Amino acid sequence: MELSTLDYSFIIVFFSIVLAIGVIVSKKSGKNTSEFFLSGRTMPWWLLGLSMVATTFSTDTPNLVTDIVRTNGVSGNWVWWAFLITGLLTVFVYAKLWRKSNVNTDLEFYELRYGGPAAKFLRKFRAIYLGVIFNVITMSAVTLAAIKIGGIMLGLEPWQTVISAGLITVTFSALGGFKGVVYTDFLLFFVAMAGAIGAAYYLVNIPEVGGIQALMANEHVSDKLSILPDFSNKQALITLFVIPLAVQWWSSWYPGAEPGGGGYIAQRMLAAKNENHAIGATFFFNIMHYALRPWPWILVALASLVVYPDIASIQEAFPTIANDKLGHDLAYSAMLTKLPSGLLGLVLASLIAAYMSTISTQLNWGSSYIVYDFYKQQINPDASEKRLVAVGRISTVVLMVFSAALALFLQNALQLFEVLLVFGAGTGLIFILRWFWWRINAWSEITAMFASGIISILLKFTSIGAYFFATDTGIFPDWSEYIFVVLITTSIWMVATFLTQPESKEVLRSFYMKIQPGGPGWSKVVRDAEKDKQRIITTDEKWSVPAGISAMLLGCVLIYTCMFATGYWIYGYTLKASILTGVAIISGMLLARVWNKMKGTLL
Repeated sequence: MELSTLDYSFIIVFFSIVLAIGVIVSKKSGKNTSEFFLSGRTMPWWLLGLSMVATTFSTDTPNLVTDIVRTNGVSGNWVWWAFLITGLLTVFVYAKLWRKSNVNTDLEFYELRYGGPAAKFLRKFRAIYLGVIFNVITMSAVTLAAIKIGGIMLGLEPWQTVISAGLITVTFSALGGFKGVVYTDFLLFFVAMAGAIGAAYYLVNIPEVGGIQALMANEHVSDKLSILPDFSNKQALITLFVIPLAVQWWSSWYPGAEPGGGGYIAQRMLAAKNENHAIGATFFFNIMHYALRPWPWILVALASLVVYPDIASIQEAFPTIANDKLGHDLAYSAMLTKLPSGLLGLVLASLIAAYMSTISTQLNWGSSYIVYDFYKQQINPDASEKRLVAVGRISTVVLMVFSAALALFLQNALQLFEVLLVFGAGTGLIFILRWFWWRINAWSEITAMFASGIISILLKFTSIGAYFFATDTGIFPDWSEYIFVVLITTSIWMVATFLTQPESKEVLRSFYMKIQPGGPGWSKVVRDAEKDKQRIITTDEKWSVPAGISAMLLGCVLIYTCMFATGYWIYGYTLKASILTGVAIISGMLLARVWNKMKGTLL
């Protein structure tokens, strides 16, 4: 496939603007660690919200969605759509708590909520566990997608893609810090969305597909259109719908969808101007992430079933692709080769934008853990701000090198999604409860973390666990295994919680005074403090969690109906789309009333 001068112009201009942003903000970003990792906590909700959306639009996401749709149909996406519940719980309950904490990273929370050597160990260990290991794995999946796009669309060898894509990204990330990441995300969002929508519109209407009506009538597509799984198929209903909605959203830690907030989502909440801006950013992100953005990818995935109905047809069209890189996820890149000049350049720029946005966020977030939660705590507590920024920039480069190397050995994005999903199974409930139940302690988290990891590894190295490296089973992770890990891990950490000593009175009271979480889970701590003639309730505000849960439920109705309505408008199901649009409007009005009572005006 040959790129025209116009295509190259789009890409060159895009790269130039991104690098210019990194250079322009580099001086201020390098002033101190607060600027480098949190932009001085001055960011508005709309900019942070756009940054969250851009960050989660990575090069592997369209590939993952394509793999899901081709394998299990549109309804297969409930495996990640279920995380909306987690996202809205973060919006209406946890966003203000994170902003109140005023920590530099979500791992610093450990020494705010817990005390003693166990809390220090937990913070330092998870800095490496999440900031390096999990972070490198996640970035390698994104880089793998870039390798596949580069191989199919540009004929590049894997190492050529890794070097060319990674070099510019790591340069502006190391120079611009968090401010550079967020400012470039603003540009990347619009470029990425324009490319995704333009590609979907064009590819659905190419002669081989024949438009939306012909697409929906095609024999390879007609049985994959349903947004809900087939309720008469008990196995599909349970695996694709019931388990994700009933268990997965609260039980699993997954990057970008952590129960109770965390990771780079927490980083953006911590960078917000105030609590209202943190809430606004996360709510805007969830609307865009779930209700609107998936549909361009879904349409391309469905169209790919007409042009490339199976993996053999992809291999026939692209014989130079290595066998270990073949999979359904390649269909997205394969379809993009059919784009005309100009649009092709825009779409390539959008995919580069998606790659750079995600990787730059992961690099800045991961290096913040290394600097704040490991280097400063373990190696050099007296390090100057200049030294800490330098360590942040060095660790940014090192993380990029590790993730690029790992990407060269991987096969597909779904492979990693499944492994990460199970590896964090059973830990999610702790992240929800630790804010509102005094009895959770550092040993609860340590036990859960190790139990989940060890059980998952044991399963991985058995004949059952080996399943997770199969690529064309047509099934998501064995949910019986997932539930097994959840039940065993949860049982273990609950036992550990009651067998170990609770946190000290001083730690619990200090946390309560700072955060004011409220609720019956802290009543014992409040009563004990009153007996000691110490007032730890510093506000007369009514406990906001019940109202927050009401807002979460209304938000789920709003966003899910928006998602369904968008799909039905695209399908041409006018009556269903109109009804759901009406439900979305009503739920939005009810949500606005609840939100105004709870938090007042956003701006």
